[in-house]
Amino acid sequence: MSRVDVMQPWLGEEEIEAVAAVLRSGWVAQGPRVAEFERRFATSQHAAHAVATSSCTTALQLALTVAGVRPGDDVVVPSYSFIATANAPTYLGARPVFADVSAETGNLTAETVAAALTPRTTAVILVDQGGVPADLDAVREVCDPLGIVVVEDAACGAGSTYRGRPVGAGAEIAAWSFHPRKILTTGEGGMLTTSRPEWAERARRLREHAMSVSAADRHASLVSPPESYDEVGFNFRMTDLQAAVGIVQLERLPEVVARRRELAAVYVKAVAEIDGLRAVADPDWGTCNFQSFWVEVSTGSTTERAYGLDREGLLVALAEAGISARRGIMAAHRQPAYADAAGEALPVTERLTDNTVILPLFHQLSDSEQARVIDVLREGGVRR
Repeated sequence: MSRVDVMQPWLGEEEIEAVAAVLRSGWVAQGPRVAEFERRFATSQHAAHAVATSSCTTALQLALTVAGVRPGDDVVVPSYSFIATANAPTYLGARPVFADVSAETGNLTAETVAAALTPRTTAVILVDQGGVPADLDAVREVCDPLGIVVVEDAACGAGSTYRGRPVGAGAEIAAWSFHPRKILTTGEGGMLTTSRPEWAERARRLREHAMSVSAADRHASLVSPPESYDEVGFNFRMTDLQAAVGIVQLERLPEVVARRRELAAVYVKAVAEIDGLRAVADPDWGTCNFQSFWVEVSTGSTTERAYGLDREGLLVALAEAGISARRGIMAAHRQPAYADAAGEALPVTERLTDNTVILPLFHQLSDSEQARVIDVLREGGVRR
């Protein structure tokens, strides 16, 4: 029986040729391809400025830095997210304050953010979890009057929309991921987008050791100009090899999202006919790229009927059918690294973490492979 993966990047001959062209050029570090990728990504996401980085984690760290987060500050974050969301403020000496999320979207809400604010809060990291757009405007209505910066963690968000625009378009600053699990990949890599030119300018310096003259500018000059280092910077650069792949991937994005939404619609229809399962869906304010397609497995503790299997049982049933699935998004507050950061109870976070399954969804997933997944879902429950 052939294996059905939970995710596969869609890469082809165009990406191979793009990388080969960079190798032939002799310039493989951060250079012209990175600059081109930044311009194209900014245009596609309706952003004023884009700064390429080595990962989304480093983009988040840069975003918090240029937004003014300092040691001793509090930064509100969802626990229901990959641990990098909590790590980014920790790197700066700030304290992540965990807030609960919506059961429907898996995202922070204006209410959960407001409940987690402290007198030392200077920023909120608002995640578009799994590609589901968060309600940015509602959260900014809470934070903007208090001078609290909302950093949109759009790691999973490329191709999703919020109020008719790309996610991140309405954020002062946002961070993006191009990890292979994401639908737009450069292998590793990230991007910072911002509406504020001074933040973009500082982020560009900081990602390159805070040099006053970039490596590309020094290379282009016969007599290299002297550089200075006015603050402690980082090495958060993307390479031209990665950017060349990203440029091709960006052109593929509309087609990839359209196919993922087709596949998601098939899942949604099937799940609606099975008691005890609830599928992720578009929120009222936007559309999802379905970077992750998750279902919640009911245990019967709510008003809904229980599914025939618990979450672990469903994972086993899928594996026995040759289907790779994953447990839902982690709860960072349960991890040993954040054992001392316990705060208010996070019941929705824990419910989703304990009872969700991420199903296979990727551009190349065939109709027959998806049918195999749905057959297992039906066998584990009772059709309505």
